[in-house]
Amino acid sequence: MIYFDNAATSFPKPNRVYDSIIGVMKEYGANPGRSGHKLALKLGREMFETRELIAKLFNIDNPMNIIFTFNCTESLNLGIKGILKRGDHVITTSMEHNSVLRPLMALEREGIETTIVKGDLMGRVDPRDIQESIKKNTKLIVTTHVSNLTGTIMPIEEIGRIAKKNGIYYLVDAAQSAGVYDIDVEKMNIDMLAFPGHKGLLGPQGTGGLYIRDGLDIEELIEGGTGSISHLLEQPDIRPDKYESGTPNGPGIVGLGAGISYILQEGIENIRKHEEKLTQHFIEEALKIEGVKVYGPLDIKQQGAVVPVNIGLEDSSEISYILDENYNICVRPGLHCAPLAHKTIGTFEQGVVRFSFGPYNTHDEIELAIKAIRETSKEV
Repeated sequence: MIYFDNAATSFPKPNRVYDSIIGVMKEYGANPGRSGHKLALKLGREMFETRELIAKLFNIDNPMNIIFTFNCTESLNLGIKGILKRGDHVITTSMEHNSVLRPLMALEREGIETTIVKGDLMGRVDPRDIQESIKKNTKLIVTTHVSNLTGTIMPIEEIGRIAKKNGIYYLVDAAQSAGVYDIDVEKMNIDMLAFPGHKGLLGPQGTGGLYIRDGLDIEELIEGGTGSISHLLEQPDIRPDKYESGTPNGPGIVGLGAGISYILQEGIENIRKHEEKLTQHFIEEALKIEGVKVYGPLDIKQQGAVVPVNIGLEDSSEISYILDENYNICVRPGLHCAPLAHKTIGTFEQGVVRFSFGPYNTHDEIELAIKAIRETSKEV
């Protein structure tokens, strides 16, 4: 089996991730932050160590400004809905995932105004278009860092400067970049950073987080037990407790920490270079196949390890089925929860077959995929 669906969930994970999750479940899987016994305290300490690792990875001064969530979608909902109020204006782009667009569409019914800046045919967004979209009531800019459809790398540092210059908050969706591309929340003027644990950070599903800058107070989405200030009926106003009601995914968070420790040990630059080489290899060979359309910037300095293709006018789901059944190659077809992005690059009706590479993929696997695409293109 060849796994080229890392943009959905990275697989496999480092062995230390599996071992750490099993270790928690078997040896000290108590309820962290609720009980005072040794098992609960041990898990609580290890969860805090994961916060510290995340802080190190993204240059975050205070680990308590990192909120654990169950996925990047929850993080984005918290960041978007926690800050926008009736009468506010928000700027986003046509290259966003539905995890950004659907919360914004829901908020439009409550009096929030949205401007969607359109990308070009390669999925690129011009920061000048964002600058020109700013209004007096613009409160938030939210963009992806790397498109989950085209792999296009967005100029988030430049957008961050625009946001800071105009006194606007900036929320970055790092679903496809965290763990692979350098992210410095201070240098890039990022006020909120949403990230999943189960993709580039190599942790398990059911993990994610939202960084919230010091001094930025956003409303929580849910209230409940936090294990702190329990004598009051009101939600605690301290971080991270304010945003982390209910029992957390302790084993998953420890597993996430193990994934990040692997990244720091291997070196994020080394992981990125490996994925860049795989991506360049795939793009160069796919472009040689007659009848195959390859989308995105087609330049590894502008495109992450996400490459969408189509074979002629064939339905993307049919091609994906053939690759799975005949070649044991796992890819993702369709619209990838990004309908506006597909409309932007002209693939809304057909969808695309998305290949996405990870740290455990090899050049031999790329060659096998190219062979499969070449053979399939001749048969359909």
